[in-house]
Amino acid sequence: MNRVLFCSALVLLFVSGLAADAPVAAAKAPPFEVSGWIPYWREATGTVDVLSHLQDFTAVMPFGYIVQNDGSLYDAFGMNATSSASSANLLRAVTRAEKVRLVPTVMWSNGAAVGRTLKNGPERRALERRIADLAKARGFDGIDIDFENKSAATRLYFSLFLEGLYARMGDEFVYCSIEPRTPPSSVFAVLPKKLEYANDYAAINRYCDRVQIMAYDQGTIDLTLDAAASSTPYVPVADPRWVEKVVNLAARYISKKKLIIGIPTYGYEYNLIPLAQGFRYDLDWAFDPDYATELAGSLGIMPRRNAAGELSFTYGGATEQLASATPDPLHIVWWSDAVAVRNKIHLAQKLGVRGVAIFKIDGGEDPGLWNVLPGVK
Repeated sequence: MNRVLFCSALVLLFVSGLAADAPVAAAKAPPFEVSGWIPYWREATGTVDVLSHLQDFTAVMPFGYIVQNDGSLYDAFGMNATSSASSANLLRAVTRAEKVRLVPTVMWSNGAAVGRTLKNGPERRALERRIADLAKARGFDGIDIDFENKSAATRLYFSLFLEGLYARMGDEFVYCSIEPRTPPSSVFAVLPKKLEYANDYAAINRYCDRVQIMAYDQGTIDLTLDAAASSTPYVPVADPRWVEKVVNLAARYISKKKLIIGIPTYGYEYNLIPLAQGFRYDLDWAFDPDYATELAGSLGIMPRRNAAGELSFTYGGATEQLASATPDPLHIVWWSDAVAVRNKIHLAQKLGVRGVAIFKIDGGEDPGLWNVLPGVK
């Protein structure tokens, strides 16, 4: 063997041996993130709450801009306001000073209009430019895309939209807020031969820096959990057991370094209709926790922690009516409080995802939330 080559081989073996003996540093986990949505319908009180606890947040998402059916953006929150005293400019100034991301949400709930616009190449690209130009002109740290009620026929075009937007956004963040996908085995008594979805999780993983699973409004979607609770009312906002299923399914396609679990701070009241097996739930309205606690107090009822780890109580018809077919009114009140939020934060940490997103921060959330968030991120 050539002497130079022989010596080089010895050096290589020596260095390799050192590397083998050296301790391997564990990969550092990315920092846990906490984001929160401020709804436009209560932007003033929501802004006050967020700014009072800004140290608890990684990102703040004013909710937001609404895409109109012609593709234009309606500024529902007032993000384009020029007054220095406006909620938007207070958020912009303070988040910048405190190095908290300001990532407004662009929402669209008209599924037919979403499909029609995104399928049209020039209109889709115009919307990409409009959103990216807005984010850069206003100095946002990113943008959050929340296009809901899409059909499976829109899947490809939504992916193309995200691809184009991601390229245009450059260094700014692209957050994607998407509906939860329950495993089919928990949704269908008999699995259909073919299932089509409106979101391509693999494409969302490629073109979104953060993927916020809106893991709430569970209701009666999970048949397996419903069946386990069939003898008692069960209509959760978000049961951690269901949330875990949703996240584990998403994590097959989306990196956990990007996944964020959406956590609710509200509840629902239903007319509770006993059936031969189980119950029917006719929605009355959504509410903030103070409504439930005040109602329970006025009725002399102590809410209880239920099977989903949230709070609930019934009122109205006699208790024995649960086992009868009586038409007398009976109500169930069910909501997510600070303890339920804390439990889902612990779940997120256990699952190893990037963080959590609180929906919503508007002055109506359980005040105990501000004892839960400090020190989380």
